[in-house]
Amino acid sequence: LVNVAQARCSNTVPTSSGAWGRCSEAMSKTTILVTGGTGLYGKAIEAVIKKTEETKDETWVFLSSKDGNLVNRLEVEAIFEKHKPTHCIHLAAKVGGLFHNLRKKVDFYRENTLINDNVMECCRIYGVKKLVSCLSTCIFPDKTPYPIDETMVHNGPPHTSNMGYSVAKRMIDVLNHCYKDQYGLEYTSVIPTNIYGPHDNFCIEDGHVIPGLIHKCYIAKRDGTDFVIWGSGSPLRQFIYSEDLADLTVWVLRHYDSIEPIILSPDEEAEVSIKDVAEMIAEAMSFQGKVVCDTTKADGQFKKTASNKKLRTLRPDYKFVSIKEGIQKSVDWFLANYETARK
Repeated sequence: LVNVAQARCSNTVPTSSGAWGRCSEAMSKTTILVTGGTGLYGKAIEAVIKKTEETKDETWVFLSSKDGNLVNRLEVEAIFEKHKPTHCIHLAAKVGGLFHNLRKKVDFYRENTLINDNVMECCRIYGVKKLVSCLSTCIFPDKTPYPIDETMVHNGPPHTSNMGYSVAKRMIDVLNHCYKDQYGLEYTSVIPTNIYGPHDNFCIEDGHVIPGLIHKCYIAKRDGTDFVIWGSGSPLRQFIYSEDLADLTVWVLRHYDSIEPIILSPDEEAEVSIKDVAEMIAEAMSFQGKVVCDTTKADGQFKKTASNKKLRTLRPDYKFVSIKEGIQKSVDWFLANYETARK
């Protein structure tokens, strides 16, 4: 779960992908503002940019809720006035798992719409040269042929289970085109598949599937009970390890020069069922009990297979962390940070 307004200043040595594309000017003036900077995605970007020293004159500002509420326009303006970013990666959102979305559709729509409008308009007002926002595969139509690709975002209504969140996120793509048409601005977006990794929110009730299942498995092992997963376990998903996503997002900021969204995902062949994920988690945690499906719970959308053809055309040799390896890393992080992990 990425906090609604995440902001903490952290000047770190960058970055992961070398020189800037045509969107940049003098490196000494480059300040990258990352909203949602202390959540799963933002922490992964911070980890990625620390691994190289190719560009030493950038300032990276990672935002957390301590620095302002992004729902509040005046507080967002104060953040931009303080840091004067030249580039922005917009990750902050009100997010949650299937059952949280089902319960709070209005909240997800209203808060995300306000956050996105405030950040995007402040990027325009304060002269941000390039903005990269994060969308989600749940924005795609519920009734659609597979695999889905970037041209299909607006071909029909999204699944009703997360209607509020999905429609608010879709509007980022609409606004990217509007800002280009009216102001000539280069705002773009990435569409990751299901993200997981260290620093995730491991809340069982409101978190996403992998962190929620990791926490459930931990409790089942501790208490000697069955490891129960909600639903039939049959829905299929593509998962992307957070540091892979972070690395590709920095590449998009530097080198991807289109306002059209780009799907960031492992290949279609990497798609797995929720039951398979649960069994991988059980193995990673050395859980010896039963894995049980509670079919009284809803499954949500059965599949939303995404095509990464555009990404593979531009980055044909990119190697993703496998789901098994990524789950092991996530379980290890959770166990090592159990007392302080979000849950």
